[in-house]
Amino acid sequence: MPSTEYHAETGVRIKKARLALGLTQKEFAASLGIVQGFLSGIETGRKRPSDTLLIALSHTFGINAQWLSDGSGESFKNPPRTEQSNVSRAPLLEMIPDSFPDDLGAISRYISVPDLPEGCYAIVCYGDFMSPTIRDGDVVIFRPESEQKKSGDIIIVHNRWGEPILRRYRVKDDEIYLAPDNPAYAPFQPDDGTHTIGIVVDVWRKVII
Repeated sequence: MPSTEYHAETGVRIKKARLALGLTQKEFAASLGIVQGFLSGIETGRKRPSDTLLIALSHTFGINAQWLSDGSGESFKNPPRTEQSNVSRAPLLEMIPDSFPDDLGAISRYISVPDLPEGCYAIVCYGDFMSPTIRDGDVVIFRPESEQKKSGDIIIVHNRWGEPILRRYRVKDDEIYLAPDNPAYAPFQPDDGTHTIGIVVDVWRKVII
């Protein structure tokens, strides 16, 4: 059937793009929020990539959507970003210890992210305080800096109970507020028990297939 042939050819092109980026199946799948087995099925033509996944490939890695569809044109909208140049790995932390970054705690795995600044870390967001900007289950990439934050930045802080939470850093009339993006919750002013962990630099959302 024509559709089967189309899927197989698309999978072959996805594999070519992945190899051009210098990424393993495991790294490529993790970056897209899918499991390695599903990616393997796509590359061999046994599984069909969803439209959402094709959009993510184009948006995240600059892969030419038309080339993915029918093989016409250049494979990348821009020169491919290779593992040696612009793709870095961030440790995905299960928790953030009080002594971070001297102690990283448990690392569940690594996330491969294009154009990632050095020294970044990742953690999974839980809750809807920053929705719709950051949703429950999103992977948040942050750098462990506090002095460089400015009003409007999303930061990770340890609250007075030692829990890592995400809030937007706001300065108004020389007063500091930590505000959620979800209007159902109220902002608060940090106290001596609130400690800044880092500044959010990127958010990765799991692709629904």
